[in-house]
Amino acid sequence: MTERFGSWHDMTTRALIPSVVRSDHEADFRASARVLDLGAVDVSALAYPSLETRRTTKLIRQSDPDSYQLMLNLRGSHRILQAGRDTTSGPGEVMFFDTSRPWQGWASAEQDTVRGVMVQVPRALLPLPANKVDRLTAVRLPARDGMGALLSGYLTQLVAGAATYTSADGARLATCTLDLLTAFLAHHLDAASSMPPQTHHRALLMKIHAFIQQHLGDPDLSPGAVAAAHHISLRSLHRLFQDQDTTVSGWIRARRLERCRRDLADPLLSNQPIHALAARWGFAGPAHFSRAFRAVYGLGPQDYRQQHQVDRASRGTHRQAPGTPRQ
Repeated sequence: MTERFGSWHDMTTRALIPSVVRSDHEADFRASARVLDLGAVDVSALAYPSLETRRTTKLIRQSDPDSYQLMLNLRGSHRILQAGRDTTSGPGEVMFFDTSRPWQGWASAEQDTVRGVMVQVPRALLPLPANKVDRLTAVRLPARDGMGALLSGYLTQLVAGAATYTSADGARLATCTLDLLTAFLAHHLDAASSMPPQTHHRALLMKIHAFIQQHLGDPDLSPGAVAAAHHISLRSLHRLFQDQDTTVSGWIRARRLERCRRDLADPLLSNQPIHALAARWGFAGPAHFSRAFRAVYGLGPQDYRQQHQVDRASRGTHRQAPGTPRQ
């Protein structure tokens, strides 16, 4: 119904920025927008049918948040005219644009809707030279590998877990989002040296964390291997982890143990030998794994698995029998 279109238009105008929107689907407009307010930074999960949008000079004079927006394209395509550029992005790509400049854009749905994640950040918070950032306005940027994949994975998980965050998480998530966005843009500008050291360190640490998570199953994963993969010295790697209250090896071990703990509690994996689960996450021998697991969780792996089996059985006996009337 047209009321849906009007409500969605008003809501996105308030939450994001004023713009003129037109769609051939206004009579039966099915769209959604979930806005995650992190204080200075907003992250929105958006889904809508094909439409056209315009940000006019008049609207900019009326309301200019002096911000940048980044759209991660998940489904469909986006085309934008801004700063003399005419660019179209597809799934697995990112588009970056400036709210203080006029634009005209089109979103085209391949199926029923266009889907994406939008980040809006004040220009003043982005610690990169404005004249360099302008080079990326309305430029198609890849998000399937390297820094793009790191940003894409982070944003996708960020909006997926929106309901679980507390108010205290907002400032920390805003800092993480801003640091990762800065690192992504600096990568494409080849301007990493222009980033403040603290931002560069946090972005590098997030990249290293992601690398470790992806390679936990490799028994040869070590601080030396991590340092070599990121072209830094072992000493520099250890300095990065000083503020993490753990060592590099400790962080790797903790992530491996957490994956093993999750697998041991999974009823679908109850027939898998414990030594196979440990090897899956990079533990070289069952004895070493058992000692490490007991030191952290207070039980050996076999006892932990049995305890969870008993707990599940106990919960099952207290479930309502099928067909029993509800009170």
